[in-house]
Amino acid sequence: MDFEAVASACAAPATDAEAKQEAAKKAEPKILSVSDVNKAVKTTLENDYKTLWIKGEISNFKPHSSGHFYFALKDSKASINAVMFRGFNQGLRFKPHDGLEVIVRGKISVYEPRGTYQVFCEMMEPVGAGALQVAFDQLKRKLELEGLFAPARKRALPALPRHVAVVTSPTGAAIRDILNILNRRFKGLRVTVIPAVVQGAGAPDSICLGIANAQKLADVDVMIVGRGGGSIEDLWGFNDERVARAISGSRIPTISAVGHEIDFTIADFVADLRAPTPSAAAELVCKNAGEIQEQINGLKSRLWRALTGKFRMDRQLVTGLSKRLVDPKRRLLDLALRSDELAQRLEAGVLRYFETERQHVRLLAARLPSPRETILRRRQDVDMLQARLNGSMVRGLEIRQSRLGRLSALLDAVSPLKVLERGFSITRKDGELIKSSEQLQAGDSVEIALAKGSARARIESTVKS
Repeated sequence: MDFEAVASACAAPATDAEAKQEAAKKAEPKILSVSDVNKAVKTTLENDYKTLWIKGEISNFKPHSSGHFYFALKDSKASINAVMFRGFNQGLRFKPHDGLEVIVRGKISVYEPRGTYQVFCEMMEPVGAGALQVAFDQLKRKLELEGLFAPARKRALPALPRHVAVVTSPTGAAIRDILNILNRRFKGLRVTVIPAVVQGAGAPDSICLGIANAQKLADVDVMIVGRGGGSIEDLWGFNDERVARAISGSRIPTISAVGHEIDFTIADFVADLRAPTPSAAAELVCKNAGEIQEQINGLKSRLWRALTGKFRMDRQLVTGLSKRLVDPKRRLLDLALRSDELAQRLEAGVLRYFETERQHVRLLAARLPSPRETILRRRQDVDMLQARLNGSMVRGLEIRQSRLGRLSALLDAVSPLKVLERGFSITRKDGELIKSSEQLQAGDSVEIALAKGSARARIESTVKS
């Protein structure tokens, strides 16, 4: 027998068994832990989606105390959680809020302990208006609701300021324009330039410091805060909330002069007056000395004409009065004559009054009857009335006596005593008048009233009627 063939025949069954075991092992599923699955998903997502641009609407926005922003991005069909850490959101110029549609740039990451995935946002821009415009609108709306733009808060500028403070860059074109115009319009005006950074990240703090330094100057009448033109980014320092509150809290009337005429900043709305340009602010802050001199000359001319006219009218009045004025001696003589005339008229008037009253008295005396005759007539009247009264009294007494007699006869006819005299009696029991035998019982004691005297009796029996 061939040894190798035998060996091969004997080894064949063993090789087939091993092959079957290997095939069975390969057919079994690979079992993974939850951590393995989350780690695999995290690795796949982070490798395949390293940088994403996502457009969606913010919802459930929650700023954490740590400074991180947590929110969700959604569209009409789905939503995805997102987070923007403090290191990235500090550069935002607007405040995200629910309902704001944005575009974010970020990465997909899986939070392995919970198996949830979210977007780590590194950049965010609003859809439509730019971030700066959204930030501008948000701050404007906030300050307007607080009343910082109210016209009632605006203060009028002094007509002739003596000291002007200018908060701006000391090296910019704006300060040169302001100084040239102020020097040309009013050479005696005192101007204090307060340096400030008006562009870049440090601009708001620098402008606020400049405004605060201006408040320390006791005799400043007007303050100009501004800079020359530039892009919206260049002017952004004047759209900062801190600058707006510094201007609103200033005790000095403030002119905002930022950029060109088409540029508007938050400072323009808060300030007491907005100038379209720094040069215009210089023209608004004080009048031209030549114009003031012309006004003064015009007022002097008007004053001189008024005084001249007043003097002329007074002179005419004095002349007229002097013509009407007479010699005092002659005036006294006229008054003496007038006094004599009035005395004579008074005396004649008194005499006429007395004569009139005397005639009136005589007339009344003639109409007045004699008192003696009046007394006699009144005495006759009294006697006649006395006689009539006596007659009336006698007739009255007679009538009443006759009536009294008739009534007495009538009363006597119906008197109980008359009835008793005819043989009748009145029976009482305990003071009660007895009218029926039912009021009595055998043994009752009664009192009998007779025409003359009375008697007491005891009832032996009664008969019912």
